[in-house]
Amino acid sequence: METHNVGYHESSFLDKEGKVRSLKIPVVQELAGRGLARLPDNFKRFHHPNLTPTAFHDVPTINMAFLKHGSDPMARAQELAKLAQAANHLGLFLIHDHGIAKEVVEGAREAIRGFFELSYEEKKASVGSYDNDVNNIGYAGNSNVKSDDQAWDWVDRLGLRAFPPIAPHENLHVWPLKPSNFREAVEAYVGEARRVMDSILVSLAEALSLENYDVFLKYFHPKDSEIKLRVNYYPPCPSPDQTLGLFPHSDPSGLTFLSQFGSSHGLQVFSREDRTWLTASWPQDQLLVIVGDLLEIMSNGKLQSTWHRAVPLRDVARGSIALFYNPPPKTLIEPVAAADGQDDAYRKVVVEDYVKHYYKVIPNVDKMAINFAKLN
Repeated sequence: METHNVGYHESSFLDKEGKVRSLKIPVVQELAGRGLARLPDNFKRFHHPNLTPTAFHDVPTINMAFLKHGSDPMARAQELAKLAQAANHLGLFLIHDHGIAKEVVEGAREAIRGFFELSYEEKKASVGSYDNDVNNIGYAGNSNVKSDDQAWDWVDRLGLRAFPPIAPHENLHVWPLKPSNFREAVEAYVGEARRVMDSILVSLAEALSLENYDVFLKYFHPKDSEIKLRVNYYPPCPSPDQTLGLFPHSDPSGLTFLSQFGSSHGLQVFSREDRTWLTASWPQDQLLVIVGDLLEIMSNGKLQSTWHRAVPLRDVARGSIALFYNPPPKTLIEPVAAADGQDDAYRKVVVEDYVKHYYKVIPNVDKMAINFAKLN
């Protein structure tokens, strides 16, 4: 089946001569819905190494109830040790007993699923889009397209700034108008997720045996910190072994808070020790936390951000709901002091400077963006 007569996302970039170029990228949800039998060449990654991971990997699970003060001291110490290991090893972990009511999580999932069940025309009319990689606002397709010959990801996405509230823009609905309860359901979830992420930031400082347990949390101002929401929707793909749903990357965040729907497979993480990709074993009903670049900088490398990617599936649609938690853009973050006798590995950076640099240099084959903050 050809890709004509389907909806398109617009993407613009600067070419090597500094001229603005525009591309029209097909809406993959529409391609999949028309029974696409062959993957269009623009989505194929002919030279991408090891698209097929070698094994499944059980993601460490942290019981948030054990981390509360007043819980059994031995269980709490063990859970803190697990947290430190997980955050440094692959840079991600599952959480349970976190206190977010099931109906709050499901309410957000249902509202987001409802948006993607709309027709292409309804989605465009409901929220609009921005052509801005840093803001990531609106309904769009591939982000960070930098050239004509770059392979496209098999994804449609929805992005918005969930906190603090953003002023309405002309011809752009910041929050989708449909489903009618979208904003209410998502804001309820974001508020609960923020409470949990604040708790995790404190627990991570304690797990690292830092003197000040607020050493990370102090940067996340109650009124001005940012939470950006990104939904990546991966429709069924005719050739999932030839493409990616989302290119390899780390996140330019402090923490990333993830939920998913449709399937429990699709997230892959890179093992630094084995130099290979692993499929994360991540049950649909659990929440995942990922260490972002900003937290790696704040921790002076004691915590490592996750190099990860997403793959589409042949017969199942999957969606991931990511909340990116960042200090206010103008905040100067400072790495914790290195251990006695060791040199600092990272320098002070302003959050918005790092984020702008990140979007300027990605996509990459490795964690090149973090070099912006490294001293060596």
